[in-house]
Formats: sequence, C-alpha cells, structure tokens
Amino acid sequence: MSEYRERVLIIGSGAAGLTAAIYTARANIDPLLVKGLQPGGQMTITTDVENYPGFADVIQGPWLMEQMEAQARQVGTRMVEDIITSIDTSQRPFHLKGDTGNDYYADAVIVATGAQARWLGLKSEARLNGKGVSACATCDGFFFRGQEVAVVGGGNTAVEEALYLSNIASKVTLIHRREQLRAEKILQDRLFKKENIDIIWNSEVTEICGDDAVESVKLVNSETNEVKELHAEGCFVAIGHDPATSVFRGQVGMDEDGYIVVEPGTTRTNKPGLFAAGDCVDRVYRQAVTAAGLGCMSALEVEKYLADLEI
Repeated sequence: MSEYRERVLIIGSGAAGLTAAIYTARANIDPLLVKGLQPGGQMTITTDVENYPGFADVIQGPWLMEQMEAQARQVGTRMVEDIITSIDTSQRPFHLKGDTGNDYYADAVIVATGAQARWLGLKSEARLNGKGVSACATCDGFFFRGQEVAVVGGGNTAVEEALYLSNIASKVTLIHRREQLRAEKILQDRLFKKENIDIIWNSEVTEICGDDAVESVKLVNSETNEVKELHAEGCFVAIGHDPATSVFRGQVGMDEDGYIVVEPGTTRTNKPGLFAAGDCVDRVYRQAVTAAGLGCMSALEVEKYLADLEI
C-alpha cells in the first residue's frame, strides 16, 4: 500500500483520461493517472476505426489507445494500476482510496471513468456469461469462427458488433425489440448488404439456453406474443452502456441516469477542483474524438484552477 499526494489525479485511461494526461503533463503539472477497471476504455473493444481525424486508412481501436498511452507516458504522465473505490470531496485535498489499499490525496481530480456495457438482466445471461454470452465481439468473436451467433440491440453498437461478427461467424442474427434500427444510416446500409446477417424485428430475448455453453436463445414477439427459439452458439448483448460513476454517487452532482453533471461548455462539476470528461459526462455523442476533446478541456481547466489556487 502506498500514499500519493498529487496536484492532479486522473481517473480512467480511455481517450478522455489519456488526453487529459497528455495536456496536464505538457503543462508541467506532473499528473498521476489511475488506469481503472478497463485500461484503454471502450476503444479497446472496438475494431475498425475510420472516423478518428488524422488517419486516412482504417485503424484499430486498441492500437489507437496504445499510441495515446505511449504519448502520455512520453510527455511525463505517471500511471498506476488501480481502481478507485471511494472519494471524499468534503475535504481538501480530495481523499481517494484504491482497490489496492492505496491512499490518494489530490488538489484536483479529473474523472474520466467512461461507461460500461449494459446487460439484459436475465439469470441465464449471468450464468452463461463467458460461456457464450458476451458484450464484446472483438474480445470473443474469434471463438465463434464458422458458428451461428445472435446479437441483441438496434443501435450503433449492435450493428457494429453484427458487422464485425459477420466476418467470423457463419451466420449472425440481429434481434431488435423495435421495427426499425436506431443506428446511423451508413451502418444500416452495410448491415442490409451482408448476406449472412438476418434480422428479427419486434422481439425480446427472454432466456439464453444451454447447460455449460450457449445453445439457443428464446424470444417473444412483442406484437403477436409468439415464442420462438433461435439456434445460436454465441449471444452478444449490445444494448448500450451505463456511466461508470457509482463510486462518485453522493460526492458530485449527477443526473437520474448517473451521468456526472458539468457546467455547460465546461468540464467543471458542482465541486470546485473536481472535473469530469468523456462518456461519464457525454450521453449524446459518445465518440472517441469528443471524449478526447473533453479530456483536453478538463486539463486546461485544471491548469487554470491550480494556478488560481497558488495565487
């Protein structure tokens, strides 16, 4: 166990956290970054990235995050493998505790904890998690080469997962509870052109079946109440994400869904010295480039905050 006393502590190592680290390090603030539960953030479970500015060719999400981390280290960011389990914003400096038992004291904190996958909430889903049930096609798609899989959802995440899996699995069935997708049109167009992707509309998954591995998925049609069992050896849940902010509840202002509330046009929270950036704040755009932009903003605001403190 160690004790750290810092001018700025950054929580999270996705696009927002690493960008904040790059900017604060270059401002000679000597940041310490706590990497968190999913180092690299959601981009580490994203394959082809073609909308991040600066790259004419398609790049890989994990590679982009590796480059961001290397850049942050290169300019002087220190990093700790730990997960923040509590924060006390009533005292100054802020006091945070880590899962390792480490104590952190910081004059300023940037929260960039991102978001986590949302699950269906089925007992069978939890029982078979890691045994054919997954929320990450990039992580687990390899295990379903030449097999039939199901993807649950209708937004960008679900369509991207289905497209990725279509290059690995023999057949992909997208299950959506509505009669039209919510994904961007360019993604829908790609989906509809794929010969090995089927779509089941107006249906919800009620059970994922199998003893030691996924064998099938039970569905109910919301219009006819017809129950159907679909053969599938893998089930990928892609119904969105929840902000990873539970540890900050009661310590900073949040909305009803757990997103940290910031002053419009800034990353400042209702607690002076506590800033928030990335998908733990942004419920609208949810892009790596916007997360990086918010990370930059938080670093610039921290620099000004610390300068004012010294004065």
